[in-house]
Amino acid sequence: MRAAVIGSGSWGTAFAKVLGDAGSTVTMLARREAVAAEIRNKNGNEGSLPGVRLAPSVTATTDLAEALHGAELIAIAVPSQTLRGNLADWAALFPADATIVSLMKGIELGTLKRMSEVIVETARVAADRVVVVSGPNVAPEIAAEQPTTTVVACSDESRARQVQHALATPYFRPYTSDDVIGCELGGACKNVIALAYGMAVALGLGDNTRASLITRGLAETARLGVALGADPLTFAGLAGLGDLVASCSSPLARNRMFGEHLGRGESLEQAQIATRQTAEGVKSCLSIRDLARANGVEMPIVEQVERVCHEGVDPRVAVKLLMTREMKPE
Repeated sequence: MRAAVIGSGSWGTAFAKVLGDAGSTVTMLARREAVAAEIRNKNGNEGSLPGVRLAPSVTATTDLAEALHGAELIAIAVPSQTLRGNLADWAALFPADATIVSLMKGIELGTLKRMSEVIVETARVAADRVVVVSGPNVAPEIAAEQPTTTVVACSDESRARQVQHALATPYFRPYTSDDVIGCELGGACKNVIALAYGMAVALGLGDNTRASLITRGLAETARLGVALGADPLTFAGLAGLGDLVASCSSPLARNRMFGEHLGRGESLEQAQIATRQTAEGVKSCLSIRDLARANGVEMPIVEQVERVCHEGVDPRVAVKLLMTREMKPE
């Protein structure tokens, strides 16, 4: 398969590696020529994944038309809140019937749309052309070829299977699903819960607290998912619990790392400088909170993360507010 990967960050680079190792010819689109040249000439991207070697079938360019030429699969790995604006420029160059793979995990601010919905609306493509990849996808571990699994979700089962086979390697095992809504919500919400988890780590809170955050965070995510038409079983699988556990427990996960900085009392700006990465949960906590309110779903952890990130609430106060809520049955 001929594939294009838009985005040369850690996840885009890791995904390009998987595609190349599985046998595809891959062209990555980078913003900076220095990055593209390094991928072309040295088979690596030290700024995003130090020490990782890419297959000779993986190359890169800064020219969008060149990257997309003849592509049967187009994977998009950019910050979720930039997707709509970028797609307005990209969509005209998408080859007809190319499969579009969303690697993004977020909910758009303002519209409250999932990333696949933004792609369908902005690129004017049929929903059955859009595939969502979600699961425990810590990029450095995938790039190091540590065994992992993921979910490939699409309303078109045959297209999901095509992407599944295009990604299958001895270290990367994809499963298919038709629950696009559930997979996207699991990926978006886990970022916010991972911020809370990171704060708890920084505050010195123990395993009981951490287990409670994962469990109750998953419950919040599932409530929202069911309200929007997702299969509740999705949240017990790789795109739900699997992704949540990886993002919370791994010190390599950017949202957990960002949360730790906030838990130490740093501002958003200080945490951004320290991590040098986009933590999707920082913006998505706003849109997920609004999406939950619009659908009458209670998400107290998301609410408190939003207050810490955007209203200046001390994380210790947020913990107290969560613990003194009205008593309820589980």
